[in-house]
Amino acid sequence: MSAAALTAMDHGLQSCEVCGLLSRPPAGADEGQCPRCGEELTFRKTASIQRSWAFLIAAAVCYVPANLLPVLTTTTASGSDSDTILQGVVLLWSPTGWPLSLIVLIASIMIPSAKILALGYLLISVQRGSVKNNEQRIRLYRMVEFIGRWSMVDVFVDTFTASLVQLQPLMSVSPAPGLFFFAAVVVLTMLAVESFDPRLIWDAVSVSEVQHA
Repeated sequence: MSAAALTAMDHGLQSCEVCGLLSRPPAGADEGQCPRCGEELTFRKTASIQRSWAFLIAAAVCYVPANLLPVLTTTTASGSDSDTILQGVVLLWSPTGWPLSLIVLIASIMIPSAKILALGYLLISVQRGSVKNNEQRIRLYRMVEFIGRWSMVDVFVDTFTASLVQLQPLMSVSPAPGLFFFAAVVVLTMLAVESFDPRLIWDAVSVSEVQHA
């Protein structure tokens, strides 16, 4: 094996995903704890690809009803009216309300679909053993991981609205089934990101270098 092909795992070193410290587990142990933050260390996440695919497919399934079903139901003296996410975007669009409309559009429709596509691309590229664009794929993973924490914006806005607007019997706002599906999409994509092990991206490079050494 050439020096260029050696990795931290080849040297018996483990990288902490929380604080980034590189350390060696105790003698005779396959796994250990990070000496800096106490996080449990593993060379690779167990069944990373299988679990990521399971969460991702479930998120993709929930994404359809999340956009087709209403997310809020408004009840007034004249009757009830239910709106989907896209209808909410259209209703909010006005000379003064377009910033909020744009935020809902990006956070509720564009970001979830982009996360699903990005994770699908990462999983497929890892399974195919791709050795190209590794730096770009790592950046893509980090971007998906970063924006995941902002994906609950729409759920928060709708829940906050439903809790505040309770002027019964004149008017009331309640969450509709689509909101629960959307929340499921957010949680499932976050679990898919957490299950994916980005170190798998570099494994194919190490194997390729060994073969050509």
